[in-house]
Amino acid sequence: MKERIYICIDLKSFYASVECSARGLDPFTADLVVADPTRGPGALCLAVSPGLKAKGVKNRCRIFEIPPSLPYMIAPPRMKLYMSVSADIYNTYLHFFDKEDVYPYSIDECFVHVTPYLDFYQRDGMGIASMIMEAVYERTGICATAGVGTNLFLAKIGMDILAKHLPEHIAYLDEKLFREKMWHHRPITDIWNIGKGIARRLEKYGVYDLHGITLLPEKTLYKEFGVNAKYLIDHAHGREPCTLEDIHSYRPERQSISTGQVLFEDYTYEEGQILLYEMAELLIQHLLEKRLTAGGIALYVGYSGRGRKGSGGSRKLDGYTDVPEDIWQAFEKLYRDKTIPGLGIRTLRLSLEDTEPADKVPRRMSLFRSPEEEERQKKVELAMLNIKRKFGKSALLRGIDYSPKATLRSRNEMIGGHHE
Repeated sequence: MKERIYICIDLKSFYASVECSARGLDPFTADLVVADPTRGPGALCLAVSPGLKAKGVKNRCRIFEIPPSLPYMIAPPRMKLYMSVSADIYNTYLHFFDKEDVYPYSIDECFVHVTPYLDFYQRDGMGIASMIMEAVYERTGICATAGVGTNLFLAKIGMDILAKHLPEHIAYLDEKLFREKMWHHRPITDIWNIGKGIARRLEKYGVYDLHGITLLPEKTLYKEFGVNAKYLIDHAHGREPCTLEDIHSYRPERQSISTGQVLFEDYTYEEGQILLYEMAELLIQHLLEKRLTAGGIALYVGYSGRGRKGSGGSRKLDGYTDVPEDIWQAFEKLYRDKTIPGLGIRTLRLSLEDTEPADKVPRRMSLFRSPEEEERQKKVELAMLNIKRKFGKSALLRGIDYSPKATLRSRNEMIGGHHE
């Protein structure tokens, strides 16, 4: 059986590179950050050009953290443009590979299974990676880095850690090379899916790198991490059984629908209720559009103040439902029960849990509401959704959406929390 070969491609400083390309600038020499200056000096830089990174400016920094003596350009985020360029690059991949062999991991990162194409293109994995990178650059002017590996994990690690330090920006890893080059790499948090929390728990056992994980008894790892220990053990040895076929065919047993927002000022308890209503309606419309029902809800409220914890919880509904009135009332009660009055609200997240197809669960009957009234409520929400799809998100709004503290109208003009 032929050894599988995967490629992981990452577009370097994607947002910043797109802005440089649009201005006819070389991202490796231009000093540019992508940030919204209207949000003040604390605004997060969504991307920093490679040229500015070379001068010591870290990615995802705040504007005020950039040295004042360093001249640079600020490009306000243009999410529609980035999505368009990303789609253009994805179409470039499809010129070389079948859709089933490509998996977009994010707006600027992609996995490709290239085993079936080695003979066709008469190239090895490194050669195919170079071919794709050249095609992307010729089409968009954007540079990429790539990892080539005998499984998805090795391709990702090669790209994340090794490729950026090589002149050709491509790195190859199989399990043998992984043990040689990555077993003793520190910090361990550079490794895909190992965050600071996992690293702290490993430190209790004197483990600071992947090799240390291989020396720990598996019983100890399972006791500390439960079923997630399997992923740590596999990755410490450079193994990854998951394939692109598995990813494309995966269907979760339970699904949820969620929405959330971070606020730029403190909201009172009463003002938070306005947002609750707006966000709940969005969830209800998505639920009805997908022809699903929900068996539960969840809420999280974050408060202002350093170190202050949030509040919230989840609650099962009285049977599966897709009736707007049921869901609104459930969220209102959960909000009243869990939100702390008197504290400034800065984060609000809502979700509909345990969703199931509407035609596969027993219908909930109400003693105080007719089936005709339930259908009327659902038809109203779907009609609103259809009008918004046809004429724009703000084509039809409720009176509450015009409240001074409502955010739906402004969020309708954004993509990913930023202006289009």
